[in-house]
Amino acid sequence: MRQVRILAALGLLAATAAANAEVSSTWTLTNDYDFRGFSQSAKDPAVQASLDYAAGNGWYLGAWASNVDFGPGLDVDYEVDLYTGFSGGAEDGLGWDVGFIYYAYPDDSDVNYAEIYGSLSYDWFKGKLWYSNDFGGDLTDGDTSAIYIEANATFPLPENFSITLHAGLSTGDYWDDINGDDVIDYSLGVGYEVGNFTLGLKYVDTDTDAVIEDDVFNNEGRVVFTVATTFPWAKE
Repeated sequence: MRQVRILAALGLLAATAAANAEVSSTWTLTNDYDFRGFSQSAKDPAVQASLDYAAGNGWYLGAWASNVDFGPGLDVDYEVDLYTGFSGGAEDGLGWDVGFIYYAYPDDSDVNYAEIYGSLSYDWFKGKLWYSNDFGGDLTDGDTSAIYIEANATFPLPENFSITLHAGLSTGDYWDDINGDDVIDYSLGVGYEVGNFTLGLKYVDTDTDAVIEDDVFNNEGRVVFTVATTFPWAKE
């Protein structure tokens, strides 16, 4: 019930986007909440929404929410991410972004943790580095620092189609101590723009000795489909 209330609140706030060009809201439906190769919704559908503010000087802040399912051992039904940062670019097309994100789970604050990130992009390529000194929150003992390195490529195609490629590496003390192995995740997908909606279909898989076959935190190969739209809608 609480996850319904928070998504409804984001929906009401999204209505302000129509009156303020600096405010936007993105809504996404997906058959599986994929996070770095791991299912966060036990391979069940998820509803996700964000509310974002972008200032003219490159500063931005926002909130993002989704339902989650971490299994019977954790009574957690939804996630709320709060983030802020600065982004910019040069005339030659080089872009950059640095920021901070806090992953909050109101049902159980012991799961909360934070990350800092930085990225560089140019044309069709984007590389990004994430770091947390307490990945997984207070549920883990000892040094649980973690690093995530990712590379993403998007190639536009005719007729509003695109090809998307992704590769990521999860490494650090958390993965050594908890998972016993680094994790490489990768995906190949296709996107399609139709009106004000973006459709995405991708195959995602991981390369690790610690394969999770259960639905909760599943990291096997699977197909993920998404439908997203951002408000305010562009005027035709």
